[in-house]
This record gives sequence, C-alpha cells and structure tokens, in this order.
Amino acid sequence: MARAGLTAERVTLAGAELADEVGLGQVTMSQVARRLAVKDASLYTHVRSLEDLRGRIALLAADEKTIRIAEATSGRAGKDALVAFADAWREYAHTHPGRYMATQTPIRIDPELAAKAAGPRRAVELTYGMLRGYGLTEPDLTDAVRLLRSTFHGFVALEAAGGFAHERSPQQSWVRALDALHTLLEHWPPSQEGDSA
Repeated sequence: MARAGLTAERVTLAGAELADEVGLGQVTMSQVARRLAVKDASLYTHVRSLEDLRGRIALLAADEKTIRIAEATSGRAGKDALVAFADAWREYAHTHPGRYMATQTPIRIDPELAAKAAGPRRAVELTYGMLRGYGLTEPDLTDAVRLLRSTFHGFVALEAAGGFAHERSPQQSWVRALDALHTLLEHWPPSQEGDSA
C-alpha cells in the first residue's frame, strides 16, 4: 500500500532537489526513497522507473524555467527581452543545476505526461516570439533558436565546470556575448538556400 501523502509530484520534487545537490546522473531511486523516508518499493506506485523519474524532473524543470523566463521578459522587446530571457535562463541553471541538466539531456518522457506539460510548448512560444521581434521568419527563426540555445547552454555549462579561469569575469563576457547576439539578430545574414552555385 502506498504511503499516505506520497504522490508522483512529491517523488518528482524530491528527485529534483536531490539532482540539484548531487547531479542528475547521480540520482537513484534508493536515494529518493531515503530522502522521503520510505521503502524503495513505495516509489514504484508513483513512478515506473528511474528513467520515468528523470523525465518527470525534466518536465518540472521546463515548467519552472519557462515561468521564470516569461516573468522576466513580460512587456519587454528587442535587446531588453533578449537580455532578460538569457539572464533568467542562466540564473535558473545556477540555482537548479540538476534540474537544468534534465532539460538539456535526451530523456525518454512518457508521451501522456509530455502532452499535458505546458512548459516545453511555452518555452518554444516565448523563444520564437522574442525572435520575431527581430523580424526573423523561417528558416531563420529555427537557426536563431539553435544559436541562442547553443550559446546559453554552452556558456552556463562551461561556467559550471569551471571553464572560465581567465581573470576577466564570466559576467563581463556574458554581457558582451549578449551584446554580440543582439547585433547579430538585428543584422541577420540573408539565407543562401535555394541560390544557384
């Protein structure tokens, strides 16, 4: 019988908290059970497996990160929106490193859970909406989304790994990187697709 008060949401949150403390890859069902003071078997009433738990953590994190980005960018446009978006992304990665990694790691997620999750869809809407403010259309929108994700994730991953040992602060480089991205987005190069060689 399931322990009273234990739910899939509580198990997911416990796993997310643990991921922030020890890293997503170090989370085990036994550790989560100990954190909740239950037997391992009790967890399987609420989550099917460790992979299912990681998928739930990823969806939780996507919701949390998207809410922060939405709040940060509300009422902003152009460079103000870009900086607010990027800063909220980076702050979430710093505050919740394990949860953040769940959003950047290929994890098989239950299709039913994924269909109900608003976070991933809202993240796409926010990103594309911000970039449309720069006058971009497809296929440039998709290319720009990939550029932003690569830049933001690359920066925070290197920063978390201690990869910026130079005396210049990472914050100074972050500000300049966002300046450069803004300039690039304002002067996006025309696509050469379809042009004859």
